[in-house]
Amino acid sequence: MKSFFRTFTSLLLVSLLVSCGNADDDIDFNLNLGEGLGEGKPVDECLGLDDGELLLSIQDQFTTAPGKVSIFFKVSDTNGNPVPGLTADQFTIYEQGRNDDCFNTISTSESFARISPNSQVFNNSTLLVLDLSNSVLDSSLEELKIASASFVTNVMPEIAQESNQMAIYWFDGEDKLHLLNELTSSRAELIASIEGITVDISSDPSTDLYGAVIKVTDIASDLIKSTTARDNIGAAAVVIFTDGTDQASRFTETAALKKVNEANANISFFSIGLGSEIDTQVLSDIGKTATVFAANKEELEDTFNAISDKVSERANSFYLFEYCSPKRDGSGENNLAIQVKTSTREGAVQTKFNAKGFTGGCE
Repeated sequence: MKSFFRTFTSLLLVSLLVSCGNADDDIDFNLNLGEGLGEGKPVDECLGLDDGELLLSIQDQFTTAPGKVSIFFKVSDTNGNPVPGLTADQFTIYEQGRNDDCFNTISTSESFARISPNSQVFNNSTLLVLDLSNSVLDSSLEELKIASASFVTNVMPEIAQESNQMAIYWFDGEDKLHLLNELTSSRAELIASIEGITVDISSDPSTDLYGAVIKVTDIASDLIKSTTARDNIGAAAVVIFTDGTDQASRFTETAALKKVNEANANISFFSIGLGSEIDTQVLSDIGKTATVFAANKEELEDTFNAISDKVSERANSFYLFEYCSPKRDGSGENNLAIQVKTSTREGAVQTKFNAKGFTGGCE
């Protein structure tokens, strides 16, 4: 039976291109509290592992008959930046039973151990939200379409994966977040919908930025809930583009930022601003994970690409570790430690599992 744990906070905010750096006050690296980046605690001193520059945060763990242990975790650096692309040979796994004075390294051959990037237990959704108010349609639509298509190409795998999906929305002055393309794993479908945007798509020239932020956050929250209901782990990235400030005044800045700051910790927020009429502080607060600014429409593609890199890195910094434990029914709770080591950085985390019901025959 799965035992779900509380999940991680948003990533550390970054400065990109001509962007402002975002605050990192909401990041808590004290893993043994089960807050912030996830569950887990520092490893036992008997292992003699030094404090490292990498943080492993356990997102979920569960056991499966007859004796499999599965740990789903995320790797970040001490600045909160995701660490993607790690391989199985960079991890060492230790197990400690009640008769062990300290941890023993598990045998990868005997335990059928493997570490995989992402997995069938993880679903990642990206919600791209485009400002199609009159100012954009009149002056920068073609550049926005090129930049958005490039974003889709960078974030979505060429070969469709059901665990990685994207939806595209747009807003103007209406009290509505318009759906351009529903959630899909098809890169071609998303790009075709972007190419189909025309200058007459909007009938309200105003800008309901705060309303768009509130509505898309609700959509992302619902996606996380539905994923969890299917016994999977879900994460979502909200990416909002605008070339101006909220003009509709239908919702307040306070309400929009409250929605962002109180959102599920599995939702990351990115913002992209264009031109001189934007409020850089408001956009930085909305895009609390990362914010980029383009001085002119010619810089749009570069700024979208910068954000796409951050979205992809985040999605690819999750790993699944599975192995067949030698512990058997009656052994009670056992400790488990995962260490990662690259050429320059290392880190580790400790957790525990109960071997109740474990028998032989695990593969």
